[in-house]
Amino acid sequence: MSKNMIANRYDVFQHIGQGGMADVFLAMDTILNRQVAVKILRSELCADAVAVLRFEREAQAATALSHPNIVEIYDVGEYKGHQYIVMEYVPGKTLKQIIRDRGALLKEEAVDIMKQLVSGTAEAHRRGIIHRDIKPQNVIVRSDGSIKILDFGIALAKGSMQLTQANNVMGSVHYLAPEIARGESASVQSDIYSLGIVLYEMLTGDVPFKADTAVQVALMQMRNQIPDVRSVNPDVPQSLANVIAKATAKNKAYRYRSCPEMLEDLRTCLNPERLNEPKYMPGASQATASIAFDELPEETEKKKKNRSSSSAQEPARKRTAVKKNPRTNKLLVALLIILLLLLAAAGVYYALGVSGILEPVSRYTTVPDILGMTLTEAKDVCTENELVLDTANVTYELTKDIEKGKIYAVVPGVSEEVEKGSEVRVSISSGIGVTIGDYRGSKIEDAVGELAQEHPNIKVTVEAEEPAEEDERAPGTVIRQELLEPYATVNRDAASEMKLVYLAYPTIIIPENIEGMAIDEATAILEEMGTIVYTSTLDTTNMTAAEIANLPTGIVIKVSPDAGSEYTQTRDNFITIYYYGY
Repeated sequence: MSKNMIANRYDVFQHIGQGGMADVFLAMDTILNRQVAVKILRSELCADAVAVLRFEREAQAATALSHPNIVEIYDVGEYKGHQYIVMEYVPGKTLKQIIRDRGALLKEEAVDIMKQLVSGTAEAHRRGIIHRDIKPQNVIVRSDGSIKILDFGIALAKGSMQLTQANNVMGSVHYLAPEIARGESASVQSDIYSLGIVLYEMLTGDVPFKADTAVQVALMQMRNQIPDVRSVNPDVPQSLANVIAKATAKNKAYRYRSCPEMLEDLRTCLNPERLNEPKYMPGASQATASIAFDELPEETEKKKKNRSSSSAQEPARKRTAVKKNPRTNKLLVALLIILLLLLAAAGVYYALGVSGILEPVSRYTTVPDILGMTLTEAKDVCTENELVLDTANVTYELTKDIEKGKIYAVVPGVSEEVEKGSEVRVSISSGIGVTIGDYRGSKIEDAVGELAQEHPNIKVTVEAEEPAEEDERAPGTVIRQELLEPYATVNRDAASEMKLVYLAYPTIIIPENIEGMAIDEATAILEEMGTIVYTSTLDTTNMTAAEIANLPTGIVIKVSPDAGSEYTQTRDNFITIYYYGY
């Protein structure tokens, strides 16, 4: 049994990801013979009651869901004191990785992804589950464009308690609804707000609010209006911008009431007749500073009526004439003198700056060259340049020629001018990788030989499969490549496994009566059974003429392999018939 076997069933062979509280591994379900992802709670959190409860809640929440856009949960359990979840393995990249690699997506692509994301979220809501952590990092995009929603670790089922950690609201602050930041309960509308932020990021390549600390971002979520997406990406039509505006209204009463309502809007937002529709303007509470963001429209109207009523009850006051005061003129003169002095000082400062005597303080800096550095080295260099290295969202991938642990990509790019305090994101090599070929259609012997020569660290197992009657492919042809799919990238220095499935060669029983048959007859019978036959004459060098004259000639004396034995015809073996010549 493999030392990495969990519960006598799941053979773990590759680490593929990590989150805030768990590691994710690729494994083989040895019972159902399929690849699965196994999420295992980290050792240091196994004694943390809140972490264990979050982990159990993820399993419970996702197990209750069945939808094409939600990752499927197969099994949950505990092994050697570690909680684990076995789920559907979804090859692909996170939506966050795609946005970082490509920047703003095409509007058609963004809408297609968003429709799937909203559809999956709608199913969770229908089951009474609020996700509470919708963000691009929790969305896997497959090569065919389909998506899967991950991580229901802080999902909230109706009637269950909310989880906090260190008295902080959980969830990514860049996608957090303002009411959640204020400490209110999660709702359908808070998930819809997060969906709107994700759509904004897909269309612009970045989140709407960024700051040095999470608290600052949370305050911006509560106070600041979402920037107009069209000011960043003019290709976005007003109808699509309206979807973002309605999903991210500060007052949740002005957002979509449900995901199906938002989905219906997404389905038609790119129709020609809608492209130039009027800009969506939420209620007055969105634009008037004197009204609270969480105030409902009907409450606002009541307050207006109360103010009008109280104003009518106040007795009219007589206005008295204001006499001119000589001191007023003196005050104006003093203010004018102060203003002139300030203008003069500003002029001197500007002149010194232009002349180079006084170096103006710039709020911009350039991204330093941290390529090839470790994460620790890069963090120090970024700090020296008044930048913040984002160590929470580092991408680890195999590379062609970059040493493990070294940075190979930086966003924004090296030497690019950015504001001081900006975040710098990096990708780090997880090792030097090699690309696996596509062995489908090859002969099994050729594929095994090539793998042994080019990829000695890959353990290859083979399996024969009986061909269907209508299958015209030759026996010995590789028909499937498992565990390592064609063109997958693997660490050249780490052990890995591959399975090749090929069409079975024909297996026969060599006839018992083959010996004594005429050579031509025996050869014809064996070849008709699908075998390759060679004939060989027996040596008579040490026989006398009399012995030779008495030999039975032209008939089978013996056969190799032996008559009556089982024989499989592969490309490289054959049956040999021995006889005495004439």
